[in-house]
Amino acid sequence: MKRSNRLILLVGVFLAAVAFVAIFVLLGNSNSGGGSQPPPIPTTATVVKAVKDIPLGFVVTAEMVQNQTVELGAKLPTGLTDTSQIVGRKARKSIGTGAQLTVEDLTGSAGAVGDIDCPEHQRCIAVQVDQVSGVGTVIKPGDYVDLLAGFDTEVVQVQKATATSPSNIQVVTGLNQTSVKLLVQGMQVVGTLLPPPAAAAQQAPPSQPAQGQTTSTGGSQQTALNGQQEIVILSVSPQQAEVIKFAQMEGNVTLVLRAASEFTDPTTHQIIQPTPDETTGMILRILVRDYGVLVPELVEAIVPSQTSR
Repeated sequence: MKRSNRLILLVGVFLAAVAFVAIFVLLGNSNSGGGSQPPPIPTTATVVKAVKDIPLGFVVTAEMVQNQTVELGAKLPTGLTDTSQIVGRKARKSIGTGAQLTVEDLTGSAGAVGDIDCPEHQRCIAVQVDQVSGVGTVIKPGDYVDLLAGFDTEVVQVQKATATSPSNIQVVTGLNQTSVKLLVQGMQVVGTLLPPPAAAAQQAPPSQPAQGQTTSTGGSQQTALNGQQEIVILSVSPQQAEVIKFAQMEGNVTLVLRAASEFTDPTTHQIIQPTPDETTGMILRILVRDYGVLVPELVEAIVPSQTSR
């Protein structure tokens, strides 16, 4: 083959290669439309599942939960996506092994009572409180509370009957009749009930947001003061149920919120019932004797007599 023919053949091969590369680049640009390829549609999702039973009110630890990958359609709408969202938080519902954890497990059921799972050998009793007597009505299932009762009863003096005088009952006046006592301690909340937003909006003063709304102060969110009431359902013993009913009928009750850590063993992470604290109860005499409260004194003023002209 002549040298000139060989040169022409090499030039042709080179031009064909250049044309192929140019066509490939042009086709790539036309397919991309000048932008990147759209990401593939996901078919799986990460969820958080319980690897052991988590009782109501228990503070969740890292050993109790695990991230798992499931089909996208199997993920619950409000399902959590990472264990960091629940570790260290209080379980507002009883969670069984293998259950997928959701936002409702952290927040409760938004103040609506569903099925009440009353513990065995216990009784479930409802107590109605407001924002002052119910810790702002932010008590949630799984919390632990004490019941503080106040009584304002008449002091009665009874004189026994004798042969010469009949029996006589007199009310002693001028005495402070108030008595306060921390009656029942360490009760667990198993359910709460708040009014629907529409009803709370009618109860709220015009200057205050309705129930469920918040006001912003310096970037922080706070619950509005609107006189809202709440039903709190407590798990109690039969004897405690009698005490609470008496306090509801003859006095007024206040719920006091407790720390969840007091009811969890730090070593075994099991739920425990701490020893009740001993209190004196409170009457005016104790306040005067132990707290230095001053006793009111009657001041008698003598007004000089005035003579008529």
